[in-house]
Amino acid sequence: MTTPFTLPSKLPAIGTTIFTVMSKLATDLGAINLSQGFPDFDCDPALIDAVARHMREGRNQYAPMQGVPALRQAISAKYESFHGRRYDPDTEVTVTSGGTEAIFDAVTAVLRTGEEAIVLEPCYDSYLPAIELCGGVPVVIPLQLPDYSVDWDAVRQAITPRTRVIIINTPQNPTGSILSADDVQELSAIVSGTNIVIVSDEVYEHLIFDGAQHESMARYPELAARSFIIGSFGKTYHVTGWKVGYAVAPAALTAEFRKVHQFVTFSTITPVQLAIADLLATQSGLRELGPFFQAKRDLFLRLMDGSRFRALPCSGSYFQLMDYSNISREEDVDFAVWLTKEHGVASIPTSPFLSRSKAPRVVRFCFAKRDETLEKAAERLQRV
Repeated sequence: MTTPFTLPSKLPAIGTTIFTVMSKLATDLGAINLSQGFPDFDCDPALIDAVARHMREGRNQYAPMQGVPALRQAISAKYESFHGRRYDPDTEVTVTSGGTEAIFDAVTAVLRTGEEAIVLEPCYDSYLPAIELCGGVPVVIPLQLPDYSVDWDAVRQAITPRTRVIIINTPQNPTGSILSADDVQELSAIVSGTNIVIVSDEVYEHLIFDGAQHESMARYPELAARSFIIGSFGKTYHVTGWKVGYAVAPAALTAEFRKVHQFVTFSTITPVQLAIADLLATQSGLRELGPFFQAKRDLFLRLMDGSRFRALPCSGSYFQLMDYSNISREEDVDFAVWLTKEHGVASIPTSPFLSRSKAPRVVRFCFAKRDETLEKAAERLQRV
């Protein structure tokens, strides 16, 4: 008898992502899906028309590895307009197949075996696997409840001669917290005089609420000089299934980034890049995204008022954390499954975003939905 082939896992602690699990459960049960972060409304029809036009006009072959020139130029112009920093489209802007690829490419480009990468948890679930696949060592620092603020003293104490990367995320997934100008000054002081690289996940950059400013690393020359800044057109244009992201960084960092990118995806779908470039070149709608999603947040909070859920602060992104301590003592995964099965609303527990900390009794709801979807979901949640 042939002995079954076995393969030791490089990621033994990793299973199927919670986003896949909860979305499948919602689909199987016909539940309202407020779990995975995607809109249930469509993008601008002009964007669809532009993709079709570029396809019909024969632009269907490989794009340049670094991205089509028109899109890189539009990204550069956006950063100059919004943050006062110009990135060279030829040497400092790279289009990727989604923000997750860009994060992986950036970490892989700079992190060597045995070097350390600081992450703030709860955090997007791709960060730790990217670090571990490089042979790097994650150094995990919990954000502080109830507002998920950064303990900068803890970050400072975690710095060692082996620290190579700090990963930040603002607005933050899953918490909806944002970095303030004071936070940025703390970060700047910590990395000053070091060779630490910042990977700044800013995919929700335009989804900022209550008059706050997005504190992009691009706004601060001393931080921009050592930062990969990650963006996502899926989030900006309501097209998460298209998987188009990008990274901007100084030329020396970009050169290393592209060495990895060219062997991960090489290039990203050509007609979609060109269509996004058409829209981004106008910068139309970008400043309206914050008010649009703030209205969604506010509607969801009004609809949930009087329920047994307690809303935590949300200053950006399209996620709202809700504390369910008044409802159940169950662990968050069990509660999220129960909520989906018994009340027909799918959420995301926060424990998959945690590796060192015990999960609080909190679940994440995505409010990037049509008003009627939020109304139906809240009606069910009010009965919990």
